[in-house]
Amino acid sequence: MASDKVITLDESNFVDSIGEDTPILVDFWAAWCGPCRMVAPVIDELAEELDGKLRVGKVNVDEQQEIGTQFQVSSIPTFVLFRKGQVVDRLMGAMPKSAFLKFLESHV
Repeated sequence: MASDKVITLDESNFVDSIGEDTPILVDFWAAWCGPCRMVAPVIDELAEELDGKLRVGKVNVDEQQEIGTQFQVSSIPTFVLFRKGQVVDRLMGAMPKSAFLKFLESHV
């Protein structure tokens, strides 16, 4: 079940979404990607549990190739953490929830 806290990002809302003060974790994914589908429930849980401290967005790299290219996404899933429009950190691959929490702990 997808969380209503996860924002679908595209060219129309990407720049505004990453420019806010609250950090946003952006999941670069594709529908055909097994690891992307595997980690999706974890991303939904993070969006729910960290609501107010962290925003979560998803970019479908098949539909939004320009955004993926701009941020040098060469493998999916790739997770990029933004704050005020700047890349703060990035993580590649499907990870357990504990790894995401460790990755995010110093940023939220």
